[in-house]
Amino acid sequence: MKRRIFVKTFATGSVTAALMGSSAAVNSNRSAVIPSEKNKLLMKVGCQYGETTVENLEFKARCGVYNINGGSPKIIKGVGWDLADSLAKKDLCEKYGISLDAYHLPLSSAGIERVDFPNIMLGKSPERDREIEMLQQMISVAGKSGVHCLNYNTTILPILRTGKTIDAKRGNASYTIWNYKEALAKNEPMTIAGEVNADRMFERITYLLDRLLPVAEEYNVRLANHIADPPTHAGFRGITRWNSPDVFEGIKRFANLYKSKYHGFNFCLGSIAEGLKDPKQEIIPIIEWVGKREQIFNVHLRNIKGGWDNFQEVYPDNGDLDFYEIIKTLRDLDYPYMVMPDHVPHHPDPASSLQGFAFAYGYIKALMLAASKG
Repeated sequence: MKRRIFVKTFATGSVTAALMGSSAAVNSNRSAVIPSEKNKLLMKVGCQYGETTVENLEFKARCGVYNINGGSPKIIKGVGWDLADSLAKKDLCEKYGISLDAYHLPLSSAGIERVDFPNIMLGKSPERDREIEMLQQMISVAGKSGVHCLNYNTTILPILRTGKTIDAKRGNASYTIWNYKEALAKNEPMTIAGEVNADRMFERITYLLDRLLPVAEEYNVRLANHIADPPTHAGFRGITRWNSPDVFEGIKRFANLYKSKYHGFNFCLGSIAEGLKDPKQEIIPIIEWVGKREQIFNVHLRNIKGGWDNFQEVYPDNGDLDFYEIIKTLRDLDYPYMVMPDHVPHHPDPASSLQGFAFAYGYIKALMLAASKG
């Protein structure tokens, strides 16, 4: 599939008063209408992954979740996604009143030695060109299926964690931990990518997006890149992540690569907070900066305790981030897409994951209701 290289550019109150013949009617109408308009929420509670099985769709509907990321369609080897399977997924979702809003491209956070398409972030040609051609086909399938957002990752290292801790006050829930000093002490080797600095990372990202964004524009599909998790020091295990060591500067650099409404973020607040020294105070200006540019395409609402170099992932109600303020900020930005749980804690119970997500869905729905009231 040959594609052109993408170029980086791109009055009810007054009527009521007249009918009533009174200025008091105008004041009454304003007090009734303006607050509700001001606090109107366009965002929806959603999920970041999940197969479109009957069991999963019924679980989502029971939780009041009617917008989802449906994972991905079946892969036709050497071609890309199966359009018929994608359309079938869409139809099944609609039977439950659920909107299939997103898929995930096979560019994951699993690390360069485990991803399906490794050559893109290895910068290896011509192998990466064939992988990109398949991604172009996947974008076309998503667009033809009415799925207008595709999430992806541009990472070499996997998600980084150094251990777990148990919270006896939350039913012995298990929280994952990242501690940079402990990670250094492990002295883990470099990956097959060797040493890659930030400039080389961005060269590989632009090589990819120069070829994907024209197709995304053609099929009306937003491309949402996830923040590398966690941001960390330059050169850790040979790699400088594109959002490291200054996570906000990395976000700005990525955002400014293209002027396109199809270029943006799978905006993981937990991963961003992991790169901040004072997450509660520093997160709001980042949300506002990206949100005003309309480059937030999904929101992962994950809470942490701690921040740069040392944190643990916790429940949405017992971390350092103020989720109510975050939801109000998204409301005021007219953010229109999904807000979803992410990395919920686990515990010794076969239904651990479902319980964690059910709690998180309810918590997000309550936050949204509160934000809509004032």
